Amino acid sequence: MNFEEEVSEYIPLEEDLVGPLSVEAFTADKAFGRAIPNLSELELAFFGVGNAMFDQSWVTAPATTTSRDGLGPIFNARACSACHAKDGRGKPLLENNAASQGFLIRLSSDNNFAEGPIAFENYGGQLQDAANLGIEPEGSINVAFEFIEGRYPDNTVYQLRKPIYSIVDNSYGSLSGAQTSPRVGQQVIGLGFIDALSEESLLKNQDVNDIDKDGISGKANYVWNVKQQKLTIGKFGWKANQPSLEQQVAGAFHGDMGLTSDLFPNENCPSGVDCSKLANGNNVGEQVEVNSKQFSRIMIYQAAISVPKRRNVDNADVINGKRLFNTLNCVTCHVDRFTTSTYPLLPQLENITIKPYSDFLLHDMGEALADERGDFLANGNEWKTQPLWGIGLIETVNKHTFLLHDGRARTIEEAILWHGGEATKSKESFMNLEKNKREQLLAFLNTL
Repeated sequence: MNFEEEVSEYIPLEEDLVGPLSVEAFTADKAFGRAIPNLSELELAFFGVGNAMFDQSWVTAPATTTSRDGLGPIFNARACSACHAKDGRGKPLLENNAASQGFLIRLSSDNNFAEGPIAFENYGGQLQDAANLGIEPEGSINVAFEFIEGRYPDNTVYQLRKPIYSIVDNSYGSLSGAQTSPRVGQQVIGLGFIDALSEESLLKNQDVNDIDKDGISGKANYVWNVKQQKLTIGKFGWKANQPSLEQQVAGAFHGDMGLTSDLFPNENCPSGVDCSKLANGNNVGEQVEVNSKQFSRIMIYQAAISVPKRRNVDNADVINGKRLFNTLNCVTCHVDRFTTSTYPLLPQLENITIKPYSDFLLHDMGEALADERGDFLANGNEWKTQPLWGIGLIETVNKHTFLLHDGRARTIEEAILWHGGEATKSKESFMNLEKNKREQLLAFLNTL
């Protein structure tokens, strides 16, 4: 196929990943932080307030800054942006006890399909490695790396880096038997569009028993919806363990920063600490530290962040790379087309054709990526397909290219090579491509 034939396959508006609400934003300060273009003046004002809240550091109560006190008593971060710098992707732990960005370890003693992970005694659902003055943090994390050498069939060499984590200085009892899972914060673009997807649209791609015999058997995770008080489909998180953007945000406030909200009003207090004697950050007349007005503003901000347009969509290598992406069946899990449903929070997001390159379902990714920690219906081998939009701009925004749930992959290529389980056939097909074809596929992914 010659260049002219390849370019002729360019599809008009191919660059728009969220239709007319896509934005031309490609710089470090703008790519992951631009609002959809059709907000009202009031919504734009709320977006700005939410943005400021996202960046602000919370402090221990009591404080003169009453609108942002209540941090802790134990926590992982002081600000949302500490885990999602410039609304982007966190950075994994690269050396023992070094400051990472948005890295934490989930904990549990077991898993209940209907109730989710069972909190580990004295520690809860994640290890908090920071605490208020006079309180012991729960522990610290050490990491060591194993390097795995390999070769493509064409004899090109590659190397994978496997992190091995250990928890030290644990302050509230033994962690023997704890189920653990390392996690890195993801870029927060397009979340409102995901929130606006109906359960029906997600279930269209489910094939639990692999009826079509293509080797792909994605399944929905059904998780506890605090607001609705029932199990609903999970959309957010590495294991699709949060059912809504509201619960995802409230859960991050509570688990990562120790801040209460209407959805999670109880203090995150470690065993052995009398939190009743500690000051909370509740303002006069309020029962929680992130009040409903504050929470509504940050919800507008999180829901309204748009997705950057693709770049170089008419490049011949990119067009051929997309063809390979489809031919290798990557698109079976990284689904490139949905239409949003009703969304009262921001009606502008309704009935929009989006291209997230995810089916938001759980897939067995093989033993190499397994964390052996269940999460509602997700077992240790299963992970939610991650949206690929924005993947080519992470380096621009966050100055790194660490990928996968714990940041072990140093490049997109390494992330592909870690794929196993249901993705084994596609991974092997990628490996069997000629080097220039592999580069074309990577060129396509870098336009997302």
